[in-house]
Amino acid sequence: MTTTTAGVLFALSLVAALAAAYKPFGDHLYRVVAGTRHARVERVVYRLVGVDPAAGQTWGVYARAVLAFSAVSILFLYAFQRVQNHLWLSLGFAPVVPHGAWNTAVSFVTNTNWQWYSGESTMGHLVQMAGLAVQNFVSAAVGIAVAVALVRGFARGRTGELGNFWVDLTRIVLRVLLPVAVLGALVLMLGGVVQNLSAGTDVTTLTGGTQTITGGPVASQEVIKELGTNGGGFYNANSAHPFENPTAWTNWLEIFLILVIPFSLPRVFGRMVGQNRQGYAIAAVMAILAVASVALTNVFELAGHGTVPQAVGAALEGKEVRFGVSGSATFAAATTLTSTGAVNSFHDSYTALGGMMPLVNMMLGEVAPGGVGAGLYGMLVLAVITVFVAGLMVGRTPEYVGKKIGAREIKLASLYFLVTPALVLAGTAAAFATGNDSTAMNTGPHGLSEVLYAFTSASNNNGSAFAGITVGTPWWNTALGLCMLLGRFLPVIFVLALAGSLARQAPTPATGGTLPTHRPLFVGMVVGVTVLLVALTFLPALALGPLAEGL
Repeated sequence: MTTTTAGVLFALSLVAALAAAYKPFGDHLYRVVAGTRHARVERVVYRLVGVDPAAGQTWGVYARAVLAFSAVSILFLYAFQRVQNHLWLSLGFAPVVPHGAWNTAVSFVTNTNWQWYSGESTMGHLVQMAGLAVQNFVSAAVGIAVAVALVRGFARGRTGELGNFWVDLTRIVLRVLLPVAVLGALVLMLGGVVQNLSAGTDVTTLTGGTQTITGGPVASQEVIKELGTNGGGFYNANSAHPFENPTAWTNWLEIFLILVIPFSLPRVFGRMVGQNRQGYAIAAVMAILAVASVALTNVFELAGHGTVPQAVGAALEGKEVRFGVSGSATFAAATTLTSTGAVNSFHDSYTALGGMMPLVNMMLGEVAPGGVGAGLYGMLVLAVITVFVAGLMVGRTPEYVGKKIGAREIKLASLYFLVTPALVLAGTAAAFATGNDSTAMNTGPHGLSEVLYAFTSASNNNGSAFAGITVGTPWWNTALGLCMLLGRFLPVIFVLALAGSLARQAPTPATGGTLPTHRPLFVGMVVGVTVLLVALTFLPALALGPLAEGL
């Protein structure tokens, strides 16, 4: 079997599995967020938090709950890292330096999971388990909760209430993320992923030397890092490490975990607005962009453009042989199409155009299918922009699933879209203006790509690294931490404000002049608007970096 054929079969099997999961898993998600009955353990949580589960929240109250929960989470995780030398299972590690603790706390709370450090030599087991892994669950749940709140804005009418954040958060963690994570961890352990509390095992190397191999609770963190589109690795090598991702089939499973929730959430949208075909349309947009990205990334890497790849016959630098070119390229596309940030190869060693694709995936806004929750609400914002543009073309007030898109709605949608490009481009310019680009290993177009990738990853809450750049300095940790913070919560505020504005409207009946938003024409329009907005925003930066290097 040729490498290309194996890659095609690998990708097609993923598509088939995701298609099979779309309806049953999407229906389960719908029942979780739309149900009215509370389990006993959930009622205990509500009493501990002091929340009335029957009380609805306006968009402002919902937003304040999100921000308050996230602020407390950042403070807790920061303190946890600073006192880790006094904790059980610290492995003798020193406290994390202040600027590093700040960056890591913000990173994991914002679902970015950017890592400036080597996990196995910086964080003790308790910090990994009770600090980082916990945030993998709750930050993912926050994203899904915000997406559900926006969908309620479309589904409800003449009300200011978007549900209850604390109820949404609790249900998503206990009924979705935790059960799947437990099952997934058991499967990964069967595949060879490590799960223990070992401080390390001394082994003799092939050359006769000794090396300490760190163990730890890896499988339990690995599954939620993928399922929750988090991405933070237990080891510095992330999913390229054999203790995190031992075989080709665990590699397939981890990619499936990355994509299954984001690709199933459009089903929730369709069911909540009472039109399953609307969910299919959104899923189709995501799928078109995702398939195009996976195909192009594979084509560029399999072609192996460049002197060294052509000389040796393959672009295998920075890739694990057990995964091969296609298994690595597909993983890279999946992890940057979502907000996962996990890596099983190093993007800095990709061919110029192959390395450009992860950048473009993030610049799309990570909406194909995007992070858990974040992908859906980002795609719905793009759908709102699309119907507004279509309305201008035909001279009608734009409508989407029965809600009019007026001045307030399009302003909020525009502000949502502008946040990330402003952070990416301003941050990259600041790095060069202050001389902090000197930490990049390369100069010229490739050096620009390394800096641009870092700010694109942080501002989009992705967390993957291009490598080839040292970011563990006070300047980089502070700057990227600010990008992660603003890149997560400013869009969340705009999304919830948009949801509140939509929820207060009365439903608008469809007429003969209403643009059908469930047909192929609209799907194509959303794809076109998404690509066009990215091209207009980022093409100059890409032309100076990966395009200049590749062409």
